[in-house]
Amino acid sequence: MPEPLDDLDVSVWRGTASGGAYQSFVVPTMESQTILDVVSWIQQYADPTLTYRFACRVGMCGSCAMMVNGRPRWTCRTHVRKVLQGRKVQIGPLRNLPVIKDLATDMDPFFDKWVAAGGAHRPSATRHEPIPPVDPAQPARVTASAGIECINCAICYAGCDTVTGNSDYLGPAALQRAWTLLNDAKHDGRAAIFDAVSGHGGCHNCHSMGSCTAFCPNDLDPMSAIAGLKRETAKRFWRRGGS
Repeated sequence: MPEPLDDLDVSVWRGTASGGAYQSFVVPTMESQTILDVVSWIQQYADPTLTYRFACRVGMCGSCAMMVNGRPRWTCRTHVRKVLQGRKVQIGPLRNLPVIKDLATDMDPFFDKWVAAGGAHRPSATRHEPIPPVDPAQPARVTASAGIECINCAICYAGCDTVTGNSDYLGPAALQRAWTLLNDAKHDGRAAIFDAVSGHGGCHNCHSMGSCTAFCPNDLDPMSAIAGLKRETAKRFWRRGGS
C-alpha cells in the first residue's frame, strides 16, 4: 500500500487571453485521485469561479486536456501520484491555444487547421450506389485505420514545439487526419489534401521531434503519419516534373 500523502500544494492558472498568473490552493489527498478530481475540488470547495472544461471523465472525449507540470495530459486519466513533484502540482491551460479563461482554451484555431488540412471526408460514391467492399488487411486500409482513434483532444498540438514557433503550421492532429483520408479508398479528395499539406504551414514544416507521438494518450503515431505525407508529397512533386 502506498503511504498516505499530505495535502497537495496545487498551482492553477487564473486569467484570460490578456494575462494572468498561477494561484496556489491547498487540496486534500484522496484515494485514486486524478488531476481532474483536484481541479473539481478547487472549483467546488475553494473557488467556484474557476473555469475549466470536461465531459466524460473516462478518457473518451479529450475535453479535459490541460498542462500538468508542463506536459499536456488528459486530466481525467492522470493520477496525482504519478505526476507529483514533491507535494506540488502545477495545472495550466493547453499550450499553443488562446486562453478563454483559467483552464479553458479556445479550440477554434485547432479545428480551423483540421479543416484546412482537408480533414472533412468526401465520399467517393453516393448513397444510391452499392457500397464497395474494403479489405481491412489491405495496406492502405491498415494505415488509415491506425489514425482513426484520434479524438481531437489537442494534446499533440499543445506538445508541438513547431506549432509554438510557427502559428501557421497545421499541427500533428490535422496532418494525421489528412494522412488517414489520403489512405482511405472511400475518400474522394486526395488532390485537395495534397495541395493543403504541401503548401505553406504543411507537413514539411515538421521538425520530426516526436513530441506528438510521445504525448498522445491514445498511443497514436502522428509523427509517422507526417513522415508519410512528406514522402507522398515529394513523390507527387517529382512526378509532376518538379512544379
